[in-house]
Amino acid sequence: MMTNLKYNNNSLFIENVSLSDLAQQFGTPLYVYSQNALTNAFNNYAQAFGDNTLICYAVKANGNLSILRHFAHLGAGFDIVSGGELARVIQATGSANRVIFSGVGKSIAEIEYALKQGIRCFNVESLPELHRINDVSGRLKLKAPISLRINPDVDAKTHPYISTGLKNNKFGIAYKDAMDAYKLAQSLPNLDVVGIDCHIGSQLTDVAPLVEACKRLIVLIDKLTEAGIHLKHIDLGGGVGIRYLDESLPELSLYANQVKNIIGNRNLSLILEPGRSLVGNAGVLLTRIEHIKQGEEKNFIITDAAMNDLMRPTLYQAYHHIVPVVERNIEPIVADIVGPICESGDFLGKERNLKVEENDLLAVCSAAAYAMSMASNYNARCRGAEVMVNHDSYTLIRRRETMQDLWQCELLD
Repeated sequence: MMTNLKYNNNSLFIENVSLSDLAQQFGTPLYVYSQNALTNAFNNYAQAFGDNTLICYAVKANGNLSILRHFAHLGAGFDIVSGGELARVIQATGSANRVIFSGVGKSIAEIEYALKQGIRCFNVESLPELHRINDVSGRLKLKAPISLRINPDVDAKTHPYISTGLKNNKFGIAYKDAMDAYKLAQSLPNLDVVGIDCHIGSQLTDVAPLVEACKRLIVLIDKLTEAGIHLKHIDLGGGVGIRYLDESLPELSLYANQVKNIIGNRNLSLILEPGRSLVGNAGVLLTRIEHIKQGEEKNFIITDAAMNDLMRPTLYQAYHHIVPVVERNIEPIVADIVGPICESGDFLGKERNLKVEENDLLAVCSAAAYAMSMASNYNARCRGAEVMVNHDSYTLIRRRETMQDLWQCELLD
């Protein structure tokens, strides 16, 4: 759970800043992040894996420019899945030569843009994509650095929507087809074959599947070396989970040592693509209680935040710990915490036991990953503001949307 949250005189603080004060100044729903938590999470990876590892933050987890800039200053690279995410990295002072471009459907325009910016590597997911990148590179008279994303068929034992390494997933090239795919890549004149990549899923609380995937890739790397195809890096993707409630998490240092032992003395650098584990427990979603409704079969705490602000509970049935911002000495109520969206699936938590009243504030914990980045304007709702806290100071890093923002791209006939 979040170690940067604490109660002080019955009021919840993030680092040394009162969440009540932030809600009063910036309104709700409000995303609040701890810069110290971001730094600590990144440093944990850097210390565990060492100098020969490029830690590429997965931008999809949270693409706020201030967060990207902070990681860039810490020495991170970036894992992207769109041209828009690359543009965000560059806008945030990140460098394209430290960016890995993943994803199954890179467009011609995105490939061209990435090549012109000097992308470090494309993680290629299919043979048609290999040909597309080769054609675009040839037209631009450039050499495209590529890695093949190999599907190791390892069961990550996570939610099926975020499992990405099985035979029936859309991602990657089948392990049995890998040798032929690499031989094809090597034969294409405008490609520079530099690496191998895999990503088996998200929110993994056991590193055994990650270690098994690494072993399978190493077997393939050795076969490629025998065939005269010499790779420069191995990319193990991301996927290490965080504690939302009471999950047991692996020690990064133990995972790092196992990976180092498997790689051995091979001349390979390591790339990792963590997202959730760098940002997830760095922030909260603040929301205010509009009403407490006593239903016929259950109670409902109706908040001003909804599924458009935090999609994970609706999409994955994901659990987020929810706590009152001000502790009260009153009788608790057991209720579902729901938003104003016109959908029965609009909920933030089910059957929570809370000591709260109308107009109280709630903090939805572990909400810095896949919250704002998945937020929408469904029901014509304005997306919330974002604030970064640094010890006892704070900065608005994204203003709240206005009604006019909702239709700024639309044209009236």
